[in-house]
Amino acid sequence: MENEIRPAEALYEKVAADIEKLITRKVLCAGEKVPSVRMLSREQGVSMSTVFQAYYLLENKGLIEARPRSGYYVRQSRRKPLPEPGITLTEYRPSEVSVADAYSGLMKQIKDRDLVDLSVATPSQALIPVAKLKKSIQQVLRQNNGGSFLYGFPPGDPALLRQIARQSFEWGGNVAPDDIIVTNGCVEALNLCLRTVARRGDTIVIESPTYYGILQSIESLGLKVVEVATDSATGVCLDELEKVLDRTRPAACLFVLNFNNPLGSCMPDDKKEKLVHMLAERNIPLIEDDIYGDLYFGKKRPRTAKSFDKKGLVLHCSSFSKSISPGFRIGWTIPGIYREKVERLKFMTSISTPPLLQEAMAVFLENGRYHNHLKALRLAYQVQVRRYSEAISLHFPAGTKISRPEGGFVLWVELPGIDSFLLSKKAMEHQVTFTPGVLFTAGQRYSDCLRISCGQPWSREIEDAIRKIGTLAKAFLI
Repeated sequence: MENEIRPAEALYEKVAADIEKLITRKVLCAGEKVPSVRMLSREQGVSMSTVFQAYYLLENKGLIEARPRSGYYVRQSRRKPLPEPGITLTEYRPSEVSVADAYSGLMKQIKDRDLVDLSVATPSQALIPVAKLKKSIQQVLRQNNGGSFLYGFPPGDPALLRQIARQSFEWGGNVAPDDIIVTNGCVEALNLCLRTVARRGDTIVIESPTYYGILQSIESLGLKVVEVATDSATGVCLDELEKVLDRTRPAACLFVLNFNNPLGSCMPDDKKEKLVHMLAERNIPLIEDDIYGDLYFGKKRPRTAKSFDKKGLVLHCSSFSKSISPGFRIGWTIPGIYREKVERLKFMTSISTPPLLQEAMAVFLENGRYHNHLKALRLAYQVQVRRYSEAISLHFPAGTKISRPEGGFVLWVELPGIDSFLLSKKAMEHQVTFTPGVLFTAGQRYSDCLRISCGQPWSREIEDAIRKIGTLAKAFLI
């Protein structure tokens, strides 16, 4: 069996990281020449090939650029970075949720037309490891005696459960295979956890804005929400959350703490620990959606709230839909003290997640392919987010604000007094689509905001699409 060993940080990555520090600390400023390949090779005691690899990596990140017959220079941004979106104040009253009709209408229009789609937060087919997934499926089929074509009962395939447990060490977890239940994607995991801790009419505290899929799940279960103020960089405002908890008794909180969709915010680890403690004191469950946690741009994966959980009140949910393949529908939950009820609901709802796909995913993970794939994927998303951000700053009207995520692949854009829903209708006429901000709230908020997915690799077609949106937005101001 092929066994791809997880490598330590390559030498060229260390060299690149050293140069990146000089750039971020303004030791090397925009427009300045970086050390020549020959000079850096001599100074660092590495080969010229290693330096070239380091510089290629920095080029891909958009930090330096090559100039013919001159060398490498710190890249100058095409425009000064736009400010970040502001924080919407919290309302403390529970409210009904009604987004399903608006979302269904928008999706129907998208499906029926040939568009440049910047609306759906899904990885491009070009970024899915198709060949390696095929190899994993073929290996399972060669070794299989027919068991993969039968029902596979909860909690899931033992080999896959072991691999997910191993992955938990990346985010500071100490999870046993028996703690995990495999689901059909993250959405089923969230639904099962909501059904476990809440009854119709109960209230769930969510971020504002939050992913419309979460709102749809809450709406389908007849639950209410309280939206809590969320910072585009550091996530849920804990002071505001404390005020909410003083005024209402929610059945649970449901947060995307690592690279929230749509803001891209990432709560610092010390704040996560404080959040878990705050909720544990009140005996309030926390449903944690960590689907973007592996897609960080920095050196270290952010921890999960689950890693700070001492009472079993955190119901951790995730999947491989954003990082490997949305079509596999392999998700999971680690529901703590609620495990028995979640497993029972899983069986009642869908019996199982397809065994063949579970076994193939386990093979993919155990061969070390996930780490190698993630390394390339994170760089691709980092580059794409930067290129999309630069294009927005170049083509959108003055007064636009934009998030600066450190992971994931979505951007939250705040327009200067422009109705993004009307803008989206106009953009569709020009064969471009994005997601208007009103879909990310249960209240009357974010009418001047929109989300753009950066899942597609940068291209002339993508740049033209962003230019069209910007031009149409400017026309609204005339």
